[in-house]
Amino acid sequence: MIRTILRHAGLAPVLLLALLPARTLAGSCPEDCGAPSVNVYSHTTAGHLSPATAGTLPRVYVPNRSSNSVSVIDTATLKEVDRFSVGSKPQHVVPSWDLKTLWVANNGTGKNGSLTEVDPKTGKPSRQVPVDDPYNMYFMPDGSSAIIVDEALRQLDLRDPSTMALKSVILTPDCAGINHADFSVDGSYAIFTCEYGDGGLLKVDLKNQKVLGHLDLSKMGMPQDIRLSPDGKVFYVADMMNDGVFLIDGDSFAEIGFVPTGIGAHGFVVSRDGRRLYVSNRGSHKMEQGRAKGPGSVTVIDFATRSVIAQWPVPGGGSPDMGNISADGKQLWLSGRFDSEVYMFDTTSGAVTRIPVGLEPHGLTVWPLPGRYSQGHTGNMR
Repeated sequence: MIRTILRHAGLAPVLLLALLPARTLAGSCPEDCGAPSVNVYSHTTAGHLSPATAGTLPRVYVPNRSSNSVSVIDTATLKEVDRFSVGSKPQHVVPSWDLKTLWVANNGTGKNGSLTEVDPKTGKPSRQVPVDDPYNMYFMPDGSSAIIVDEALRQLDLRDPSTMALKSVILTPDCAGINHADFSVDGSYAIFTCEYGDGGLLKVDLKNQKVLGHLDLSKMGMPQDIRLSPDGKVFYVADMMNDGVFLIDGDSFAEIGFVPTGIGAHGFVVSRDGRRLYVSNRGSHKMEQGRAKGPGSVTVIDFATRSVIAQWPVPGGGSPDMGNISADGKQLWLSGRFDSEVYMFDTTSGAVTRIPVGLEPHGLTVWPLPGRYSQGHTGNMR
């Protein structure tokens, strides 16, 4: 059920024109010509590395939440080559909108949070910026602001993307445990997951910085990651307690389906060709202190049919959490939350390689990645 829907923003005319094929723009289009073809991930395929990423080291950056450190893995040797200290409780490593910086979101315990800046050309940290409760971090689609997901205070802090000076705040009192987000195809709104309380989703008007409404899902649960389908029509929402993925029509803000995946459905990664969605099933319903070697797995969903096409268990058990995929699409990297390790899945065979890291690894990123800009999180590229 939807609570308090205020309004829905329409597709901006300028962005609509940018999405139309050139031959359509050249002349008039009959009313029955249909909607233009959209592929949200067309700029994130292999070979589309931005010049802004030139000279960066091919690495995986793993925030170790209970070690207050970041492990750095060489993607060629599959070995940890560095580990450096950061702030308290690092949760995610987030590529900046302009692709020039990596930010480690150190959640802290309320007021002692911070962001650690990492230079991807050297793989080394530099400054640390005090920021209240940065559980997660996203960016306005135009790059004008960083969006700090202030989970404890139930608000979104809009900050200067370079200095991190506070610009404005969007209060989200009805979204307990606000944490993950994705953006509509035109960038007019974002949908955030509400992890705690009764669960559910929050829709936010980005231009006017207003909450549009709250959606209660059909089954009370614990929504985690969220990702938009390539055609821009459906948001996929992982629910850790319901062991699967809810399908949400973003424009009407309505639940339209559910796909069972595995125990503790948690994180999403889109395949490099934009056709498949990798779902990490953490193998546990616990947020913290879950048992090691649980029945963790990865489920592969085909976007075109919205159905499961493969299931990859972690041999011997594990706890796959958040991550990303290599620039060529051959390596799927996920943190092992309760096992102090990282998993590299071969996307052709599903075979798994384990790499030891620090305690309670969480939102790792792979860098560099193809795309024009980063929307945040562990490298949600567009």
